[in-house]
Amino acid sequence: MATSTATTPLAGEPAKAPRGDTGTGRSWALGIWSLLAVVFLLAPVVFMVVFGFNDNRGRFNVDWQGFTLKHWGDAFDNGDLTDALKNSLTIAVISTIGATTLGTFLALALGRYRFRGKTATELFVFLPMATPEVVMGASLLAMFLVVGISTGYLTIVVAHIMFSISYVVVTVRSRLQGMDPHIEEAAKDLGAGEMATFFRITLPMILPGVLSAAVLAFALSIDDYAVTSFNNGQTTTLPLYIFGAARQGVPPTVNVLSTMLLLVVLLLMLANVLIQRRLARRDRGAARA
Repeated sequence: MATSTATTPLAGEPAKAPRGDTGTGRSWALGIWSLLAVVFLLAPVVFMVVFGFNDNRGRFNVDWQGFTLKHWGDAFDNGDLTDALKNSLTIAVISTIGATTLGTFLALALGRYRFRGKTATELFVFLPMATPEVVMGASLLAMFLVVGISTGYLTIVVAHIMFSISYVVVTVRSRLQGMDPHIEEAAKDLGAGEMATFFRITLPMILPGVLSAAVLAFALSIDDYAVTSFNNGQTTTLPLYIFGAARQGVPPTVNVLSTMLLLVVLLLMLANVLIQRRLARRDRGAARA
């Protein structure tokens, strides 16, 4: 009588993977899919950087005609473009400081305290993140007109602060959730007041989250178009200038200035990562001590 060579695994023994397992195939498919997603995301950025070196001889900068560095030397010769860039940078800096300050304190209030109306406050804080930018821009414009405020530089700053606060609150609050509140209580038990506890204990511990929120608010402000277009008045920012210039052909200097902004944002992100790693090493050293 023929006997079967198959064996039954013993109780508690992990079952062996069947032959022809598709785990390797799935890994390759996932890697290829991830690579395609990265290429899809980075292709416009690469196009922007490369065509900043294009020696174009026509109105449109879409055909590669040769390598040149002249656009980098002439980057700030266009007065209208330079003014738009200055407006974008100053608005981004002011709105980042305002949104980061207000959002950080709001995140502390929502994450550390209980008060009447907290649920409603959380709803209204996160509502701008779910609201389409067109709706938000039109609503802000209506509010400014009802109040009697002329649209312009100031209204852009206010609008950018309003839609950036939500992202700051989410980022800082996620950092607060990983922070042990007993550390703050210990500081108060040792005689530290509210302000001393905040500046010496709380703020240093949530600083990586605050810096990440500031970088995010800066990036959101400097590239916003929809909300800004409703509330700009006579003020032109870089996205508004690019949209207007696209009808007649975007000059190569736009690619150059956009590449410079990209490098600035990347440097800010790198500095934030280095600061977070330094703070993490300091915390580990303090914990071991």
